[in-house]
Amino acid sequence: MSPRAYTRMGRNPDASEELFKYGVVEVEYRRIPCRYGAYNVVFKGKEHSSYPNYIAILVLYVEGQNDITAVEVFQEDYKQWRPLRRAYGVVFDAENPPRGDLMLRFQVSGRGGVYWVQAKNAIPRDWKAGQAYDSQVQLD
Repeated sequence: MSPRAYTRMGRNPDASEELFKYGVVEVEYRRIPCRYGAYNVVFKGKEHSSYPNYIAILVLYVEGQNDITAVEVFQEDYKQWRPLRRAYGVVFDAENPPRGDLMLRFQVSGRGGVYWVQAKNAIPRDWKAGQAYDSQVQLD
């Protein structure tokens, strides 16, 4: 946790200073389900992606108490799914992604167990960094 975030945990400046003296502290939290209403899961090309040699994808609008734990892209020439590397959080990347439309599937972990969901919409072959692409999938 950054010093700035750590400082904000204190109720006032004196309490923040007291927290710093402890060093490592246990934090209790309660997970709250995300609610996005009519939004589908969206794949956004991170700004540091470089067409066509490197793609980093941020997964947005994951409904409920679900986590995206893996993303794979279908490699047409080998007729198989290829895993993307989990860079951090919900950002997944790949060097030399397949040419053409990128058909993705993602692994969901939540109350319903662990399962794969294939995006109904592919990322177009001429994808751009910073652009968001609708998967046409909603999670409950």
